[in-house]
Amino acid sequence: QVQLVESGGGFFQPGESLRLSCAASGKIFAIGQMDWYRQAPGKQREVVAWTTERSITYAESMKDRFVATRDENTAYLQMNNLTPNDTAVYSCHAVIWQSDRQAGADIWGQGTQVIVAS
Repeated sequence: QVQLVESGGGFFQPGESLRLSCAASGKIFAIGQMDWYRQAPGKQREVVAWTTERSITYAESMKDRFVATRDENTAYLQMNNLTPNDTAVYSCHAVIWQSDRQAGADIWGQGTQVIVAS
């Protein structure tokens, strides 16, 4: 069984930085896109960044402070100069192939809570 596990969330003060991780594990043949989403309290889920093997794209409002990277089966999201508006559950999504004979599957992590407050 393939799964994504996020880590790195917690309680932070405005101006601080953090790095979230999303590790894929299980039977993995290949991973296509790996994306970061977030959902703030009372709001819809929004995309933060999406990565392929060749490119990284950010939501316009986040590209100045967030940096998404990948290292084989792990995705990272570096978040700088945090503000209270960054408070949300951050989730990882990936399209993962378990073999070359199967279609890729959409896999979601359970999410990690980030709280930014004084």
